[in-house]
Amino acid sequence: MNIVETYTGHVDPGGDATRRTLEALTITKLSVGPMDNNTYLLVCRESNEALLVDAANDPDRISDLIGHGPDRPSLKTVVTTHQHQDHWQALGAVAGANGANTAAHPLDASPLPVPPDFLVEQGGTLSVGRVTLSVIHLRGHTPGSIALLYRDPAGIPHLFTGDSLFPGGVGKTASPENFTSLLDDVESRIFAELPDETWFYPGHGDDSTLGAQRPNLKEWRERGW
Repeated sequence: MNIVETYTGHVDPGGDATRRTLEALTITKLSVGPMDNNTYLLVCRESNEALLVDAANDPDRISDLIGHGPDRPSLKTVVTTHQHQDHWQALGAVAGANGANTAAHPLDASPLPVPPDFLVEQGGTLSVGRVTLSVIHLRGHTPGSIALLYRDPAGIPHLFTGDSLFPGGVGKTASPENFTSLLDDVESRIFAELPDETWFYPGHGDDSTLGAQRPNLKEWRERGW
């Protein structure tokens, strides 16, 4: 698999992966499956241990992303951001092939094809080698949707939002009540807590920053989606 080292936040379906290298962590993004799902491979640069966010589809491509040589990272954990089927089609195959643990929020655990080894909730943490990720529970797209936050001590925060936050709005919800719940959580647990330069990585499509989206929060609430 070709991995482009110039990271822009855009990947094409069936195309190259793209990698961002931070001081302690690398983040590699790949589009998989017919719904242009993003999967993210996070690798601790010190330990070479890895965590995958959403084994969404195409287990062979995800295997190629991890690599096949002796220096490939050791995949320890696969996190599923929420229960929707397009985000876990390759979960069993990827976790099984790598002997990796799986993690999800308890409210979204039962539909998953692999029972989670770890249940994670608001305020909890997950580790990637020497790197710590914080869990943010965002209620509305599904009951147990989560985001993962890496507060890079050497730079900006990095946030993996699943289908709860995209450039242009929050994720799809099934009722006005769920929309209000999701936007309330996104505002209070993300925008109120993190700076504008925070880079976020959604479950589909291109990345963005909180600063680029913050001016639109009032419009999102008024339009109701």
